[in-house]
Amino acid sequence: MDLAAAADSSTRHLSCLETGRAQPSAEMVMRLAERLEIPLRDRNALLLAAGFAPAFAERSLAELTSAHRAIEQILEAHKPYPAFAVDRHWDIVLSNSALPQLYVDCSPELLRRPVNAIRLMLHPFGLAPRIVNLAEWRAHIVAVLRQQIEARADSGAQALLAEIMAYPAPTGDAAASSEGPQRYATPLRIATGAGVVSFLSTTTIFGTPTDVTLSELALEMLFPADEETVAIARKLTAEEAARLERERALVGAR
Repeated sequence: MDLAAAADSSTRHLSCLETGRAQPSAEMVMRLAERLEIPLRDRNALLLAAGFAPAFAERSLAELTSAHRAIEQILEAHKPYPAFAVDRHWDIVLSNSALPQLYVDCSPELLRRPVNAIRLMLHPFGLAPRIVNLAEWRAHIVAVLRQQIEARADSGAQALLAEIMAYPAPTGDAAASSEGPQRYATPLRIATGAGVVSFLSTTTIFGTPTDVTLSELALEMLFPADEETVAIARKLTAEEAARLERERALVGAR
């Protein structure tokens, strides 16, 4: 009854659609999909199943020129802190490449494109050995993946969850601390040569997308959780700039 009312239909007509005694119009398929908050990719599948053409295009990010430019501007403006755009399977499609020192001990295999953000963080040959609160962060990531799978039974997300659950179980308490920034959000704490950096993550999505690719993109941005992280990020950024300048000088001398 609630769905029928929300979709401007009747319970009788909706029942007929469910049992196959009636065929939906393209408009009805779209109304039901909108009320049920079905992702654009699955709305296309519903339309095809009902005998209609897909309503939403699926183009590569490179073809979405304005969106691509906007994402790059947002990521670059976030420096010196890491930020990246991921697709529905958590593969990184764009990144600002900030603080490369965070990834110096990661396996080259994990850094080959497409880089998977979750695999890079939790794999034993990735960032995991240097994540100070690994048990807590892993529990957070598992919860995020399970929510994603519950909202949409995606085989890629299910395979990724199964993979990380097979990694060696971390020691420590997975419960969030009630001290510092942990009292309101789960931080990502990574040990570096300059000290422990602590980040709070945010996720940004495009509003009212009409392209499948854009609807499945999310911007993951890491913000410093304390002043120590701000100072360390400045130091690491200065070190990286000095290293690049030395490399340029060597190339020029040749």
